[in-house]
Amino acid sequence: MGKKKKKDIIRLERESVIPIVKRKIISALTNRIEGRNEKDEFVKLCQRAEYTIRAWYLLHFEEMMQLYALFEPIHGDRKIEQHNLTPEDVDICERHFLNCLFQVMERSNFKITTDDEIDVALAAQYRLNLPIVVDESKVRMYVKFHLDKKLFTKYFSKHPKDNLPHFADKYIIFRRGFGIDQMTAYFIKHKINTIIMRLWMLILTITGLKWLLFGKKKKRRRPEQPLDGDGLSRQEDPTTIGVSIDDMVDDDDDDEDDLFVERIRIEKMPLSFSNLFGKVTIQEPTFDRIIVVYRRESSSDKKETERNMYVKHFKGIPMADMEIVLPEKKNPGLTPMDWVKFLVSALIGLATVVGSLSVKKVDIRVIFAILTSVGGYCVKTYFTFQSNLVSYQSLITQSVYDKQLDSGRGTLLHLCDEVIQQEVKEVIISFFILIEQGEATRQELDGRCEDLLKAEFGENCNFDVDDALQKLEKLKIDDNGKYRCVGLREANDIIGTTTEEVVLKATCGVAASTTDATTTTNLLDY
Repeated sequence: MGKKKKKDIIRLERESVIPIVKRKIISALTNRIEGRNEKDEFVKLCQRAEYTIRAWYLLHFEEMMQLYALFEPIHGDRKIEQHNLTPEDVDICERHFLNCLFQVMERSNFKITTDDEIDVALAAQYRLNLPIVVDESKVRMYVKFHLDKKLFTKYFSKHPKDNLPHFADKYIIFRRGFGIDQMTAYFIKHKINTIIMRLWMLILTITGLKWLLFGKKKKRRRPEQPLDGDGLSRQEDPTTIGVSIDDMVDDDDDDEDDLFVERIRIEKMPLSFSNLFGKVTIQEPTFDRIIVVYRRESSSDKKETERNMYVKHFKGIPMADMEIVLPEKKNPGLTPMDWVKFLVSALIGLATVVGSLSVKKVDIRVIFAILTSVGGYCVKTYFTFQSNLVSYQSLITQSVYDKQLDSGRGTLLHLCDEVIQQEVKEVIISFFILIEQGEATRQELDGRCEDLLKAEFGENCNFDVDDALQKLEKLKIDDNGKYRCVGLREANDIIGTTTEEVVLKATCGVAASTTDATTTTNLLDY
């Protein structure tokens, strides 16, 4: 066997989120039930379970929305003044809101992005070819804005969490779910740049300048435990963090529950005349949902501090381009590699010219050719930077219009609904398994629910059986010991008639009465 080509493989561990629409789940499970009456009872149970769970969370969500009204970017300051709140009162409300927010995030299966996850995600380039960092002091409209560092510093000092990222004092990035983004095009310019870069690195390797300029590669540290739900590149050990890895070992050695996604980049492709001018497909794993929370601190002449909080919601962000979600980004400049290219090219050109001038017979054409080559390479590097800058600005614009789902109150309302939908789906699936397959232990129920999702819907997710059983116990439709369920009719009787059903019945009655009255009037007119 020949030498294996290196690939970039990222391991994506399963998450607890159920990505299937609730209506689809109810429809599929109902079709597996025999008997018309049993089907009707199951549909009624699903509706009552949702109404009950929604009522449980109503007060909690309403309290969170009322607290956020004090910190909205538009009218938050005005409402603080209307309520005559002291700075100490605002601090208490602020801390209470963050408690509610983190609880909702956890219930929605969002996780705080760690440093290791970000390192792996940003270890490659996809569409964004420039290094983007946060501008901690940005001037807008003659007012200098800073990212506030007090908000999360105070909060985490009283509510510590593990594996917080290094930027946790300024902003927090939550992420949930994974996907794959692909682009198919000719990428001729990128291919040519890759060929030039390979030739350049070959020259540096032959001349020994590569080790002088770049030194030895630093190995990434190994974590003590596997990270939960992150993108982990691996070599022979699945817990190893790295980005350039060999072909995967036999499938029997891998965790069948994990998803392995290959990063396909032009920089790693074998380029030849056959594919140089043809279409190729590049691929990058994505974060399905990202939520960024931060605060801006405005420093004017009066040195007033904003109490507003910004909550931004994004979708389908490629891991290698996740810098586009950072708040208050700096305008990118030339990379250190670009400056190295400039300096090395200038030094090589200068050394060549000096060597040519030391010869007795100086050939002006040779000197001109050398200077032209060096100057052309520097110009090419500069225009490549300008092209990347245009691409960066276009990508930022696209992220605002296409990738950003919502912000502020809209994001919080979306999260509240996500919590309810996830809880309802967990209860429906776990109860269905108990009525179809009989009593089961916690581990058996967990495995059966995951098998159902994979067989019926083709989704491989980590079912949160503990959360589902907690809800079933609250609904009082299970017995102690080994988990078993009561009948559908008895379960509906235990929950009882909900307020929503009463309202719907009254609404239908009013609608029917209105229809009858309209029909009678039409008959009398006739």
